[in-house]
Amino acid sequence: MPKYDPLAPAGSADARPEGERIAKLLARAGVASRREVERMIDAGRVSIGGEVLTTAATIIRNLDGVTVDDKPVGRPDATRLFIFHKPAGLLTAERDFSGRQTIYNALTNALPKGTPRLMPVGRLDLNTEGLLLMTNDGELKRAMELPSTGMPRKYRARTFGGITQAQLEELIHGITIEGVRYGQIDANLERGTGANQWVEMTLTEGKNREVRRVLEHFGLEVSRLMRLEYGPFKLGDLARGSAVEVAQVEVERMRKELVKKNPRK
Repeated sequence: MPKYDPLAPAGSADARPEGERIAKLLARAGVASRREVERMIDAGRVSIGGEVLTTAATIIRNLDGVTVDDKPVGRPDATRLFIFHKPAGLLTAERDFSGRQTIYNALTNALPKGTPRLMPVGRLDLNTEGLLLMTNDGELKRAMELPSTGMPRKYRARTFGGITQAQLEELIHGITIEGVRYGQIDANLERGTGANQWVEMTLTEGKNREVRRVLEHFGLEVSRLMRLEYGPFKLGDLARGSAVEVAQVEVERMRKELVKKNPRK
């Protein structure tokens, strides 16, 4: 029987079929998203047993002996998922060199003691508030963000300017703005006063500043923007700046659905 080589690329004669790709395991351990881990590997920042890894396709059974930036990687914690009510005025970033406040400043007081490092699922702009999912599982984060998953995000925007329901209904076919194609959007106009009204929009792609750019394309000024839902998770009456953990049974149910839609190993 050939000797197992933990550094052997997937599919090679020296690799056993047991185990998973190292990028996937590191993402699950909360090191970073799978894509970010792959970039770290390309940069020579990941090693196994002191030997620098050269491919993200390496199959391993566990993270024993794996280091990132010469620091051992601990065993993955159980997957955890939190719903955070992000206030406006906070950056969805770990740090800001200009000194602006980030979501992590608010999360310090919002999360239970001993909570592992969390990563945001998707982003919310500085002035956008509402539901922001946070997880310690980079693989789950990636799966929930993929456009192919088709996970709906619902927003509510307070706008100023003239717009009709008929105009908004055209968005169901998608729209191209300055060369950028935005996919299907389900938009509904709520009652307002004068030229002020609320618009509710549900989309699945989540491109950068998508809601604002689409509404501004119609000549509307957006004075407030909130995310109300992300997939099966709802903001509800969660207080601004607060966080609540999703029950493990709900996390596993969603993970199974994501695997069906994205069966990549």
